[in-house]
Order: sequence, then structure tokens, then C-alpha cells
Amino acid sequence: MHGISEDSSRAKELIARIHYITIATALKNGIPWNSPVFAAYDENYNFYWRSGKEAQHSKNISENENIFIVVFDSSREWGNGEGVYIQARAHQLTKEKEVSTALSLLDKRSGTTMGKSDKFSGDFPRRVYKAIPQKVWMNKDGEVNGSFVDTRVEINLLRE
Repeated sequence: MHGISEDSSRAKELIARIHYITIATALKNGIPWNSPVFAAYDENYNFYWRSGKEAQHSKNISENENIFIVVFDSSREWGNGEGVYIQARAHQLTKEKEVSTALSLLDKRSGTTMGKSDKFSGDFPRRVYKAIPQKVWMNKDGEVNGSFVDTRVEINLLRE
């Protein structure tokens, strides 16, 4: 079994290594929607991404800020998977300084520039989004009655 501090360290390593996150949202009628996006994060593990304002997940976020993020390494062999599970609140950034800061993080992580903050407002089709984690879990190996089970342990990314 891993310790809580070790789980937080594993989660941080995974977040640093994996550039795409999946964002689960829901349509008005409750039908789930899942979208992979390229994301960056800040020192508080808030996540940022660029998306079209007409993308389904963007529309869903405008109606319901509650999202769920999973960061996982899909290249791992069976039985060696690791995932970070994040309950979060998301919103579109509208203040120029916040958009600029998020774009800087995204540009640094991607190694490319997608434009200045003025290209993510007004009549332009893309926006910048932020997800603020509320709860975070890391998967662990477990056992119930002699059978393997995948379990979750709540962690705090801001503390070791």
C-alpha cells in the first residue's frame, strides 16, 4: 500500500507527464459528455484549456459548472494503470489578465503560441477555461475477500 504523501507525489508526477485530460460534463437532460483536451495547470493545480465556445463541453459548462476530470496514462500495460480523479468547478475566463496568464501556461506546455488574449473573446470562436479542483483522488490497488479491486484514496495536491 502507498502512503498518502506518496499518492500525492504519484499524482503530481502523472499530471506533469500527461498533457491531455478528459473532462466529463452533462447536457441539460443529464446525458453525460466526455471530452479530451490539451491542458496546463498552475501551482495550485487549477487546470486550463482552450476550446471552441460552441463545443458541447463548453456549452455544458456554461449551464453547469460541475465537471469531473480524469488524468490517466493510457500507454500503461494492464494492471499498471494510474489515474488522478478530480471533482472540479469550471468556468470560462473573461478577464484579459486571467486569459493571458492561462494562455502563457498553455503556450509554455505546448511549445507553441495560439494567439494573444484578444483572440479568445468577442467574435472569435475560441475561449479559455479554468477548472478549480474541489476533491482529488488517486487510484490504489486493493483487495476484498481475496479479490483484486481498484480503489481510490482522497489526496491533497497542495500538501505533501
